[in-house]
Amino acid sequence: MLNALTIDVEEYFHPTEVQTSVGIDQWKLLPSRLTDQTKVVLDLLDRRQVRATFFVLGWIARHRPQIVRQIVSRGHEIGCHSFAHQLIYNLTPQQFREDTQQAIAAIEDACGVTPKAYRAPSYSITEKSFWALEILVECGFTYDSSIYPISHDRYGIPGFPRHCHTLQTPSGTITEIPIATVELSPGKVSPVGGGAYLRLLPYSYTAAGIRRINERENQPVCIYLHPWELDPQQPRLARGIIPQLRTYGGLKSMTGKLDRLLCDFRFSSLCAVYPEQQSFVAAACTA
Repeated sequence: MLNALTIDVEEYFHPTEVQTSVGIDQWKLLPSRLTDQTKVVLDLLDRRQVRATFFVLGWIARHRPQIVRQIVSRGHEIGCHSFAHQLIYNLTPQQFREDTQQAIAAIEDACGVTPKAYRAPSYSITEKSFWALEILVECGFTYDSSIYPISHDRYGIPGFPRHCHTLQTPSGTITEIPIATVELSPGKVSPVGGGAYLRLLPYSYTAAGIRRINERENQPVCIYLHPWELDPQQPRLARGIIPQLRTYGGLKSMTGKLDRLLCDFRFSSLCAVYPEQQSFVAAACTA
């Protein structure tokens, strides 16, 4: 079965756990590592002949446009990961609209592509910020991948549908693609969607979860990661035991795990996995 591979394109100083010690006013002062990190990802995808969807931070599109153009030139799909990587439930609806419009403009300026898929920073569309979906529709998005149907201290909507489906908002519909989870027992859902879960847990756990969803439920999965997760030499900026574990645990093994994942399972971009939604970026879908 064909599964969706998604990459959230941000610098090592953008994760939520890091922003408590590094403010947005300091971002321009820090050395970038994203060019090399993204090259590692792109080269690995080329080697395994895999296309993916890259959710680009608007700040990256504005300050590192050459990276976005390189992603497009390699034939990958472009989505939007907000502009300034702020948790949506900490924003007002007007602040969220302005951030989103700013991100769209920055991505269009960088690569000429209008993104139609959105992913919130840290999956911060929750029950408190469900209103954001209507704004996404008004901004022209047809896909969202921001809701994690799990219990977590910072994100998640427990009990939310686990597979791709259409949501109705007052402004129209949007297709929601949740990150992969397995239902171990009625009402007990466990994440297997990549990121820290892929870094910190044994590879066999993730592989078993994907097979269970593909074979028992006959459904594709959506997996995610960040380019900085393939860079064990990055500066350690997060403070505190839990933030450090979430951000830096398992970095050394991540490249090998990703390579193995691409060998053991079939992956492609969101528009290839969900072809009934042809409103995705046409140039990316035909690349």
